Amino acid sequence: MAEPLKFKSSTPFLACGLILVFLTGCQSPSKPVFPGKDWEIVSPESQGLDSEKLNRAIRYLEAHSGENGASELVIVRNGRIVWQGDNIDHKHGVWSMTKSITSTMLGLLIEDGKCSLDTKASKHFPPLKPHFKDITLQQFTTMTSGYLAEGDDRPGDYRHGPSRTPLIPASQPLFSPGTGFAYWDSAMNQFANTLTRIAGEPLDSLFKRRIANPIGMDPDAWHWGDFGMVDGLKVNGGAGNNSNHIYITAREMARFGLLFLNNGKWKDKQLISSDWIKAATSVQVRAPFSWKHPESGIDGRGFYGYNWWRNGVGAKGSRKWP
Repeated sequence: MAEPLKFKSSTPFLACGLILVFLTGCQSPSKPVFPGKDWEIVSPESQGLDSEKLNRAIRYLEAHSGENGASELVIVRNGRIVWQGDNIDHKHGVWSMTKSITSTMLGLLIEDGKCSLDTKASKHFPPLKPHFKDITLQQFTTMTSGYLAEGDDRPGDYRHGPSRTPLIPASQPLFSPGTGFAYWDSAMNQFANTLTRIAGEPLDSLFKRRIANPIGMDPDAWHWGDFGMVDGLKVNGGAGNNSNHIYITAREMARFGLLFLNNGKWKDKQLISSDWIKAATSVQVRAPFSWKHPESGIDGRGFYGYNWWRNGVGAKGSRKWP
């Protein structure tokens, strides 16, 4: 029997809706680069990786993935592609990865001085005032808001904020803001709506201008689903449900991953604060916190940052990905 694969990294694994893995625990003979219009494609060995072990890892992933296997997988090392599947230019919705990009928009707005983590969402979206006046942006981005929308009580297997009217607040919260954790899609959609009010423009426009264009994303290889016009502004989906994902290819998503890996800096320009990157990808929901909706089966205590998952230690004392 082959020896089990072991990964060593200088930092814990990070993940969002899709799991992005960057191997950083070995010596590399090359300095990091940033792709222009096209990526440089090189051998794993040129970047200090062992092809045989890398292929074993990929075969393992392929065997434990869905029907697409590793066809849409791209692995980047030092800014160069060292492995790619045969379908990395297929554009499709990436579900909860959308949450991580939504929280990145919060980071930009904080950097611009338009809000803070402690800003109350009701200040910018008055319909929240009757029952949700004290929810902060930090509570939205850590899934600790207790926000509930009309339609969230819909029965079935989808038990974490399934409402198709997420921007209409319910008459009572799921729990008092800041008193517990509940992974909740309607809260993320309301979060995106609030950020849109603060930005004064749709989030896809903000993302395109501040992130996507500067890192060279192909504008035809991504788009962001939306709920349509709400009070004069288009509102993009913040959760990734109800077909309001970020739709993007693996090739273009790799650019976003590389930006985070390089602490928000692309070439010689700091596009987003390195302090924000560090905070967003650090555990913000501590393990002893109360889990308010275990029916969902999604427990972020000890693992959840600002809409990023981290391989921390949970309430039961074990890592999310052992």
